[in-house]
Amino acid sequence: MTTLTQTKPKKRIRLRPQLGGRDAEQKKGQEVASTPAKPEADHSGQGLVPADEDVVLRVEHLSKSFGDVRVLDDVSFELRRGEFFTLLGSSGCGKTTTLRIISGLEAPDSGAVYVNGEDVTALPPNKRELNTVFQSYALFPSMNVYQNVAYGLKIRHVAKGQIEREVKRALELVRLSDYGDRKPSELSGGQRQRAAIARAIVLKPNVLLLDEPLGALDLKLRKQMQLELKRMQREIGITFVYVTHDQEEALSMSDRIGVLRNGRFEQVGTPEEIYQAPQTEYVADFIGDTNLLEAKVAADEGAGLYRVRFPHGEAGARALEGTSFSPGDSVVVSVRPEHIRYTQQVVDEKNTAFQGEVRSSQFLGSYYKAVIELDGGKRLHANNSLVEQNLNAGTRVWVSWPGHDAVIVGGAR
Repeated sequence: MTTLTQTKPKKRIRLRPQLGGRDAEQKKGQEVASTPAKPEADHSGQGLVPADEDVVLRVEHLSKSFGDVRVLDDVSFELRRGEFFTLLGSSGCGKTTTLRIISGLEAPDSGAVYVNGEDVTALPPNKRELNTVFQSYALFPSMNVYQNVAYGLKIRHVAKGQIEREVKRALELVRLSDYGDRKPSELSGGQRQRAAIARAIVLKPNVLLLDEPLGALDLKLRKQMQLELKRMQREIGITFVYVTHDQEEALSMSDRIGVLRNGRFEQVGTPEEIYQAPQTEYVADFIGDTNLLEAKVAADEGAGLYRVRFPHGEAGARALEGTSFSPGDSVVVSVRPEHIRYTQQVVDEKNTAFQGEVRSSQFLGSYYKAVIELDGGKRLHANNSLVEQNLNAGTRVWVSWPGHDAVIVGGAR
């Protein structure tokens, strides 16, 4: 096993969320080997900018259009050494375009990219101290795994002995030590992806960019590779910028997530913040399963908690930090299925807002997943643990949730 040590981010930086914009799908380019060479001149008129020495990548006010389509609209963020940051969003949100601009495969209309405080916006990809891994692997089919991994070092004229040591270390890290003499066609999809990652990390980039690298793998292998990627990232301490549309991937691997929509950030935060405290209705609905309910504020109970009134009852809900509401305000409340409790008797009188009927109940191993139709026609999704009684379709129930687990995510539509 490699002896490389992990470099962890010393602290987190919160990013300013930005809203708006549009995107267009862009075809993916080929992997480009980075060369850690410093530019001979200032290519932008800005040169080196004062920065925290622990910030390895800074993206400032990126904007990009393709024809009349606004792809990115004033996107900014910065990453620290050893951080695993995921750009998450649906198809066409701008995540791949952002990655291509960072890598140098696409030029922004405006904005800048800094690596270690140095403006690299005008530099070609091989001068940026970055490397990129795409879903297509981009391995040379005529070369074996060892030759593929060694290729970038050879074109840099690294000494043969050092190449052997570095390739051996990289293959150990991705657990392909016994596959060096195999051609890509003799590898599984997961092994090919690990070989592509080894070829990238052997060059020791400051940042590794990964554009949906697991998208071509089947579900079981994709989950295995999620664990492998996180392990590798921790061991080598390289900053990862990971692009995906898969919410589970983002939640399971990331230190922070930036949720993109229409070319701007809806929210940036830790996986826990994104899931448990979504700042917008879009984030609440996009990340995992949730129930969105329109209501009116009935009373301010203090400490960020409110009583909210639904058509058939009242319950508690919490406001996000920095937000406040007044009685009578129309709001949208997000309640995750795992926080909803449905019972045949009232067990929490203060927070029981609805009555309804179980329409379906599925056994999913560790819990039951139910659909409950409320009086009035609204349907809720709820997860009932096995320690509670399973209630079959047709059962009349009361619906409740803890007030602090329901989040006010915006004004009513």
